Amino acid sequence: ASQIHWLARPHIFSLLMMVVWYRILDDYQYRGKDRLFWLPVMMLPWVNLHGGYLAGFILAGIYCAGNFLTSFGASTGDSAVSRGKSFKLFKISLLALFASLANPIGYKILLFPFKLTRDKYVMDHVQEFLPPNFHDPIFFKYLFLLSIGLLAFSRKRLNLIELMLLLLFTYMSLFSFRYVPLFALIIAPILLLRADDLFTSATGGIAGFLRQRADSFAATEALARGILWPVAACILASVVLAASNVEYSFDEKKKPVAAVEFLKKEQITGNMFNDDEFGDYLIYSVWPQYHVFIDGRLDMYGAERIKEYKKMREIETGWQEVVKKYDIDWIFFEAKSALSRFLLAAGGWRLIYADRVAHIFVKDIPKYQPLIKKYADVKPLPEEPDSDKQSEGGKINLKIF
Repeated sequence: ASQIHWLARPHIFSLLMMVVWYRILDDYQYRGKDRLFWLPVMMLPWVNLHGGYLAGFILAGIYCAGNFLTSFGASTGDSAVSRGKSFKLFKISLLALFASLANPIGYKILLFPFKLTRDKYVMDHVQEFLPPNFHDPIFFKYLFLLSIGLLAFSRKRLNLIELMLLLLFTYMSLFSFRYVPLFALIIAPILLLRADDLFTSATGGIAGFLRQRADSFAATEALARGILWPVAACILASVVLAASNVEYSFDEKKKPVAAVEFLKKEQITGNMFNDDEFGDYLIYSVWPQYHVFIDGRLDMYGAERIKEYKKMREIETGWQEVVKKYDIDWIFFEAKSALSRFLLAAGGWRLIYADRVAHIFVKDIPKYQPLIKKYADVKPLPEEPDSDKQSEGGKINLKIF
């Protein structure tokens, strides 16, 4: 279910940090292992790697609040233990909060996530912030249904901390597709406990056979002191890498690879307006030679820039004002877009590069006349039948030979 965000982007560090953070809190709560001192240490790199650091505070807050509320209904001894845990978690969270201030913009980093989520336009127009589409073949919906089934049949009740984790992260995942990986990571241990309870109480030959196999695996794992599977995975990965030539490349049928090579050669001056997904590849390939108008991280640009981008992309009334405001001299956009078709028919812009992925237009002004004359014969190429649609920005095709 979390696979939807296994991309070469900084949030991959956030997912790792969250798993480790969650394990430390869980060990402290249920296994008596106090490694909470690592949380402020982890927060220092986390806050500088990705905005998902806020999930760490959410998790710590739930464990802290859960212990505090549990203490009111517990016996005297258990109440003291729960309050002690709550107080320690609160102190550790404060230390982590101070550690989070060690970043280039100081306390403002703590305000940014709230500013972003309050921006209704961004929430409603950036695809990854929209709710998950259950018509799509996403594994999340099956995990969600499995959660309902396991919780309904399990005799093991949720404690207050588990209930708070379940409710909050379920709400977050239904509110925004972006939070589905967080839901998957948080819900897995909770569901496994319920599945184990059902498995242990099951009867019959199949259940007995599975329990016997599980005991064998557990014995092997115990002998290896918990490192058998990590070591086996590392050995397997090393063997594959040693025996193969691993390369990475971008699909030239989906990314503007050839068009960017053209830009490197011609070194076009002036301000560019570009497709947002092209912006990702431009930053990767030709920054700082070229500066983009926007890229796939739309939420980082804010609602006003997104509105201006949409106005240009869809040729809405006032698009010329955007051109004037940013002094846009050339446009680098998807070949099959409405904007490219419009510029081909409109006056004032000349096509100097075309392939089946991208078009490059320049203003018909004196400084671009050498380019216009040099590429006077450039024409848009006919579309290929059943051609693939543009994929999401930033994805890399891995090939093993």
